[in-house]
Amino acid sequence: MQKADMDYFEVYAPIARLETMRLIVAIACGRNWPMHHLDVKSTFLNGPLDEEVYVTQPPGFKIKEKENMVYRLHKALYGLKQAPRAWNKRIDSFLVQQEFVKCKSEYGVYVKKGIKGNQLLICLYVNDLIVTGSDVNEIEAFKSQMMSEFEMSDLGKLTYFLGMEFTEVAEGLVMHQMKYASDILKRFNMMNCNPSSSLAETNVKLVMNEEEEHVNPTLFKQIVGSLRYLCNSRPDIAYACGIISRFMSELRVSHLLAAKRVMRYIKGTLQYGILFPKCLNDCSMELMAYSDTDWCGDKQDRKSTSGYLFKFLNAPISRCAKKQPIVALSTCESEYIAGCMAACQAIWLENILKEMEIEVSRPITLFIDNKSAISLARNPVLHERSKHIEAKFHFLRERVNKGALQIVHCSTELQLADIFTKPLKVERFIKLRSLIDMKEVETY
Repeated sequence: MQKADMDYFEVYAPIARLETMRLIVAIACGRNWPMHHLDVKSTFLNGPLDEEVYVTQPPGFKIKEKENMVYRLHKALYGLKQAPRAWNKRIDSFLVQQEFVKCKSEYGVYVKKGIKGNQLLICLYVNDLIVTGSDVNEIEAFKSQMMSEFEMSDLGKLTYFLGMEFTEVAEGLVMHQMKYASDILKRFNMMNCNPSSSLAETNVKLVMNEEEEHVNPTLFKQIVGSLRYLCNSRPDIAYACGIISRFMSELRVSHLLAAKRVMRYIKGTLQYGILFPKCLNDCSMELMAYSDTDWCGDKQDRKSTSGYLFKFLNAPISRCAKKQPIVALSTCESEYIAGCMAACQAIWLENILKEMEIEVSRPITLFIDNKSAISLARNPVLHERSKHIEAKFHFLRERVNKGALQIVHCSTELQLADIFTKPLKVERFIKLRSLIDMKEVETY
C-alpha cells in the first residue's frame, strides 16, 4: 500500500558488481591474501527509516482496547520498498566510522589503509561481505567490530558466495557453479541428456523464422535467465547465451533447441570454472585486454557482435559479448567500435584499482587482430573510409594519443576475445577455453 513521494522517496541501494567480486578475488589470490565471508542476519531490520511509516498491529500483538491504533516504524521491515536503501545507509555509515573509504567507481567496495601499510578490502553485496587484506589480525579485528554492531554469521574461509563456489587447486583458486549448473539441468529435465562438445554448429546462426512453430515463452525465458547467471563463472557460454537472449519476444523451435544445446554442453562440462592463479613470485600488475568482433554477424539487422576480455594477475575478471549499436560498413569499423567498448571498460577498471591503491602498469595493453583498426586508432590515416564513424567511437583514438592505452596487434589464433563473437570449431573453441583460464575441478 506504499505510495511514492509519500511513504518513500528513494529506493536505490548500490551493490558490488560480480565482475568487481572477481577482481577482488584475483587480487587476493595474486597476493596470497586470506578471504573471509560474513553474512548479516535479519539484514533489513537494521536500517533506520527517514520517512514516517505506519503499520497496523500484527496478529498476536494487538493491544487490548487499542485495536484501532497503529504502530510507527523506526526501523525498516521486510517488504518496505525503501528497506534495501535504509540498510545500505546503515552499514555504509558504520564502515565509514571504522575509517573505510568507499570507492567512487564502485560503491560496493570499501578500502581501509591499516597500520604499517596494511590494506583491508571489503566487497559488499546487500548482506554478504567478502573481507580480504594483507594482515590476518586486522581482518579478525574487523570481524569482531562487525559482530559487536550487527547480528552476524561468520562463514569462515570463502567457499561459497552468491551461488559461486570456490575450490582450491594446486594452481590457485577455481570459481565455479557446479551445484547451480546441476540444478538447472534437473529443473529443465536435462540431467540425462547426451553431452555436447560444443555450444553450436559452426557457421550456423539463429534467425527469426516465422514459419517455425511457437514454443512456451515462459519456459524459454526461465532457461535463458538461469543460463545468464551461470555466465558469471562460465565465460565460455557468454556468446551462446547472448545470442539466444535476442529472441525473447518471438520464440521458435530452433531457438529452444539452441538453448538446449547449451545445456547439453554444460552437462559435459559441469566441473569447469574460472581459475584465479597464485603468484609464486612478484607478479606483474598488468591489465591486459583483448577485443574482437564478428562483422555483420546478425543475419537480420546486419549488426556486428563485439567481444572483449580483461585479464588481471593472469585471471579473467571481465568479459563482454554484445551486439554493436550501429551497422558497421567494414571489418575495420567494427573492430574499431569493439576496441572503443574495451577502452571504456579499461578506464573503469583502472579507476577502481587506483582507488584500491593498486598500481597498474601503464599503458594498458589492448590486443586487436585487425591492422586497419589499429592504424585508425593511432592516427587518422583512413579518414576517407572513417569519416562517417560516430564521434563517440573516436574515444579509442583519444585514449591512445594520451598514452593511457597501447594497442598491439595479435594474430587471430591468439585473439582470446574470439570466443565471445562467433560459433567456433570444436578444436578452436577448446583451445580458447583453455587460454582464458577455464579450469576443470574434481567432481563431488
